[in-house]
Amino acid sequence: MKEFKHIQSAHCENGVTSNLMNFYGVKGITEPLAFGIGSGLFYIHIPFLKINGGPAISYRSFPGVIFKRTSKLLNVPIVSKKFNSEEKAMDYLDELLEEGRATGCQVGVYNLPYFAPEYRFHFNAHNIIVYGKKGDDYLISDPTMEVKTVLTRAELQLVRFAKGPLAPKGHLYLPQKKVIAQVDISQAIKKGIKKNYKFMYKSPVAFVGLSGIGYTAKQITKWRAKLGVRKAGLYLGQIIRMQEEIGTGGGGFRYIYAAFLEEAHAYIPDDALLDLSNDFTKSGDLWRNTAVAMAQVLKGRKTEQSDFLEISERLKEIEALERATFKKIGNLSFV
Repeated sequence: MKEFKHIQSAHCENGVTSNLMNFYGVKGITEPLAFGIGSGLFYIHIPFLKINGGPAISYRSFPGVIFKRTSKLLNVPIVSKKFNSEEKAMDYLDELLEEGRATGCQVGVYNLPYFAPEYRFHFNAHNIIVYGKKGDDYLISDPTMEVKTVLTRAELQLVRFAKGPLAPKGHLYLPQKKVIAQVDISQAIKKGIKKNYKFMYKSPVAFVGLSGIGYTAKQITKWRAKLGVRKAGLYLGQIIRMQEEIGTGGGGFRYIYAAFLEEAHAYIPDDALLDLSNDFTKSGDLWRNTAVAMAQVLKGRKTEQSDFLEISERLKEIEALERATFKKIGNLSFV
């Protein structure tokens, strides 16, 4: 069996994508490159959907899309399957592992035994790599963890078929070929940037992209009067959770995108990319500072309407900065 190299990452799907690409022969795909080529930067506030009793907000594209987009732009054909039968899903995975083919799997977090109890919650869009099998134990590379681990067949089957929203249904995915020829990373980078620009800057939907950040800012000004201080604080807590605990959230994704643009400069020698990288670092800082302000309301330290208005203004500042930054992206020669 080819040795699988485990590299820790900030976000699960980025890490799975970069680790699989490198395992299958596409060398040099780091976590930031996977995130940027996969156009992972996003924002959406779905007004008609609640998650864990709070607003449905996401700072990244739909689960599974980063791997699919990155593979497509790198011209890497993939296998992606879901299953109705748990036994067939496990048997098919066993066949792949017998062939030495490391495989990405979508799983639920709640029943992962190597997660600390405080990090286990009902979230079904986590990603891991199963890279081998010894007896009844499956060899696991979870890129959010420092070291490799193992799951029994029963444990892996349980998380692959977790119930609830975004149920994985045994979803697995991997490149089709064991060894892949060198690809054109610079062209993939250009296409990834262009697509992300359209998602964030050109979206016609009021709660998607940059407009979505403004939408959230407007909603926050209404929560105290509409929901009461306690529930409004819990709503802000949900934003913090989506931003800081699920994956890498708002600030973290901005830092990763900043790193992507810096790495992209090595393939596309345009100094504007370095300037844009600095802008996204600033945005990441603003997101983190806003989370601190929200936490003060959640903890009951600040409860006045003026405190909610301050948070709203912070989000408007973020929207303005990112809008100016994406406008610069639109001026790049290849966008």
